[in-house]
Order: sequence, then structure tokens, then C-alpha cells
Amino acid sequence: MPTTPRTGSPAAFRLDGIRTGLLDCVQANLAVLADHFHGPGTHLRLGSRLDLPVRPLPDGLPTADPALETRLANDAPLAGLIAVRRARLAPADLLAEAARHTGVHYVVADSFHLPWLPYHGKAHMDHSFLLAAGPSGWHVTDAYRIETRWGAAVPGEHVLSAHELSGFASAELVTFVAAAPVPAPPTVAAGDPEPYLTAYAEWPDRLRALEQLAAETWLLARARKLHAAYRAQCAGRSMETDAERAHLAAWDRLVEHTYLAHRRVARGRAEPSGTVDRLRELLAADQQVFTPQPEPAPLPESGEDHPADPELRRRITRIVADVLGITAQDLASGAALDSFASFTSFRLVEIVERVEGELGRELAADELVPERLRRIDDLCRLARDR
Repeated sequence: MPTTPRTGSPAAFRLDGIRTGLLDCVQANLAVLADHFHGPGTHLRLGSRLDLPVRPLPDGLPTADPALETRLANDAPLAGLIAVRRARLAPADLLAEAARHTGVHYVVADSFHLPWLPYHGKAHMDHSFLLAAGPSGWHVTDAYRIETRWGAAVPGEHVLSAHELSGFASAELVTFVAAAPVPAPPTVAAGDPEPYLTAYAEWPDRLRALEQLAAETWLLARARKLHAAYRAQCAGRSMETDAERAHLAAWDRLVEHTYLAHRRVARGRAEPSGTVDRLRELLAADQQVFTPQPEPAPLPESGEDHPADPELRRRITRIVADVLGITAQDLASGAALDSFASFTSFRLVEIVERVEGELGRELAADELVPERLRRIDDLCRLARDR
């Protein structure tokens, strides 16, 4: 088994710009690739959709942790990553495959057998890392960050021998290519959480239920932090709103509550009440906090609305799509411009200047406020009124 299949050193990845505290152990290294291929902040697109993707675990308890297939098919393309090849391989075959092909390989393996993690020899779960061949051994990059009862996992790079990477029975090797990120306005999916909640409330083995629920609430809290960060990025803000921060703090308190409940039951004490009820309340509050209330359409000055001229709409749509790097079809639904990740205050200025320049008309200065420049309709109205 080759341990030094190449003479050149692998390219280093920048980890300091990754919001590692918002990502789970499968997302973390998708995030590294997203920013590597498409620039800082791209990884926040992994949080564009907030939902409850429930699936059964082997013992029948539900989990909201998406399967790897879901990550690769639905999440990775949002950040400009397309999985073009997957293979489940034994360690010797995985390293031989990585040795044959240049570049970095995305790997998902059992954390129990990964020596740089605090889970090593302690806990089983799917964990991702990036693997590349180098002259001194196998270079592992892992951006995951968490505090555990066995110590901390921190983002970093490691050089391991083939022997150190031979503990797992098999691992998933995924090859990605870079592609244009899929347009991803922030969305909160509606769904019925009651079957999920009922399963945890009524599961007869309370220790097992609370052990899994502690992991569930941690995952759910991180997903909401990532979603809030993406919403802030789309809106051109540096941080969450006050309402979002309060909501995320409540999620953190639920994580603590659930972990404490699990530890008490593990010690043979009575289970604290209210854990599932608090989870129910926070899942319901997601819709209120993260779903913006519809804004009333602006009234035309004449008191009577007139549809935009189709040719005017076509020209403005083309300008906006070109500036934001999206397609005209992406704008067909009437989505707010700030729902697209590429939208910033700088892009808004560019849109206005191009509309004025290409249409040969100056928009009214007192109308040029962000609240009135959110949609294609707004720009059509302002241009038509000139």
C-alpha cells in the first residue's frame, strides 16, 4: 500500500474563514471545498434551506440528520459542488484509489477509527475529512469543531501513515467537480414535526431516547445558526437580527437542557420534564422567526396600478440577472433580490446604474431606498414612472 505516492506537497486549504461552529461533521468539509472553489462565504449556502429531514435510525428512532445521499444530491450543489463519483472502499483500496488520482478526495468514515478525533475508540458516527497524498504520508484536512466529553475536535491538518488510516472496515470516497452554485434564496420548509416529537416523548427506553435527542437538538441548533448566518449574508448584514439571536440562544438552552436530562437519567435519576415540549415550541417558532412577513405592494402614485411593459421587464430582468450572476428564470417567481446569495449593497448600486445607463433615464432620487428596490416589479415601476 503506497504511503508516499507523490513527491509534491498537497495544496493547503484555508480554514480560518470557515464558520466551523455552525457546521456538522459532514458539512464541515463540504464547506472547505465550497470556499476553496468559489470564494469565502460560499459555504454558508449549505444553510439556505431550513427543514426537518426525518429518517429512521436502525432502532426505529427518527433522526433529523440528513443522509449522505441527501447531502450530496441536494445540499452540495447549492454551494457549487457536484458529486461525479462515489465508491465504498476498504482502506487499502481507498488509498490506492487516492494515489492513482491527483487532487483532494472527500471521504466519509466511522469516527471511531479516526485517530485525530476525540471520538477515536469512543463513539461511532459518520465523519467527513479531505484526503490527499503527499511525500511524507497522507494529508488529512478536517474543519470540524466541537467540544465533547472526551476532548475537543478543532479544525486542522494532519499527516498520517497508511497504518493509521486502516482501522475502518470501509469508507465512502466522493469525487467532486466545481460548478456554478445553484440559486438558493433562504427558505423555511413547512412540515409536521409531531410524529418526530411523539417518538421521542413516548419511546420506552428513556435513556436511549434522551441520548439521541441530545444529539438531535445539537444538530438542529447548528442548522438554525447556519441558516441565520446565511440569511444575514443574503441581506448584507454582518450578524443576525435581535429576534434571531434570541431564538438561537433559546436553542442553545434546549441543547443544554437535553444533555442534562440525558446525564441525569444515565445516573439513574428521574427525567426532567418539558424537554420535548420545549423542542416543539422552538420548532414552531422557527416559522415565525425565519419566515418574513409579506410586505404590502407599493401603491403607484396615481392610485392605480399598471403592469410593466413586457419589453421593459425583459430588459431590466436581463440586467439584474447579469449583475447577480443568475438566470432570468430565477427571477421569474418574483423573488426578492436580496434572497440571492450574490446580492449585496454594491450589486444594488450596480443594478441601478446599469438600469439608468442602458435605458437612458434617471430614476427618482427620493425613490432610491432599499425597501423600494427589492424586486423586478419595483425597478420596472421606477423606470416606467420616469
